[in-house]
Amino acid sequence: MSDTMQVFDRAAKRRQRQRPATQAGDYDFLRAAVAERLLDRLDDVRRGFPIALVQGCDAAWLQPHLGRRGQIETLITMDSLAGRGSHVIGDEEFLPFGAAKFDLVIALLNLHWVNDLPGALLQIRHALKPDGLFLGTMLGGSTLTEMRQSWLAAEAELEGGASPRISPMAETLDGAALLQRAGFALPVADSEVIPVTYADAFRLMRDLRGMGETNAVRDRRKHFTRRATLFRMAELYQQRFAGTDGRIPASFEVITLTGWSPHESQQKPLRPGQATHRLSDALGTVAHPVGGPPKAH
Repeated sequence: MSDTMQVFDRAAKRRQRQRPATQAGDYDFLRAAVAERLLDRLDDVRRGFPIALVQGCDAAWLQPHLGRRGQIETLITMDSLAGRGSHVIGDEEFLPFGAAKFDLVIALLNLHWVNDLPGALLQIRHALKPDGLFLGTMLGGSTLTEMRQSWLAAEAELEGGASPRISPMAETLDGAALLQRAGFALPVADSEVIPVTYADAFRLMRDLRGMGETNAVRDRRKHFTRRATLFRMAELYQQRFAGTDGRIPASFEVITLTGWSPHESQQKPLRPGQATHRLSDALGTVAHPVGGPPKAH
């Protein structure tokens, strides 16, 4: 991978996630909410998965929740950090598995810190058996939009410019296109914004540190933020976004990706001319030849 493709400092991200490892349970609220939504989707799939992989973001945290569901016989967990209870220490950008190993792969809130997202999705697809399922969640582009706007305004006002304070993140349409590019069948991407409120911006930043979700952009400023800029950001956040109760909102957009490893048994779109029903019949309208309805003389 060339340096031009490396948006994120992966070593810094591992350090950020390592620091709160002993206190991870205090900051699990977002991960728990996302995991519950993901597991609800898995419950809708009426089939078993003999061997499954859960990767990233304290993957072992999901293990007891998945264990209560009868669909999975053998569960392998992978994390980039040691000491998280995972079976395998591995990197999402370089999966340590051969082809066609798993019936199910789950990625829980880890793909938004991957530099080569198309490559990571392609590796997941290769690791799936034919007709295997991929379910992934990642933070999307409108995440922390309130904080992003407040930082931009504070830095523009006091420092005459802005630095990358919050990670660039994918949009929902990007997710669907990337699934298709990676060769997944029946690709679907959708998003949901989960709102969380805080007493002030400093409480929000404390939670972001605890979750290991602070800035890891390679071009981020490496020195400490000026105190005046920090307090101005918090002030602008409060002025612009606080509700009637004085609390500020923090938006977390969660993109869910769903795709299947191709298999001949899956539904396929019809080729042009193979349709057995007219669209006009379904819509209750009258079909006319190309060029519009016939004109009266």
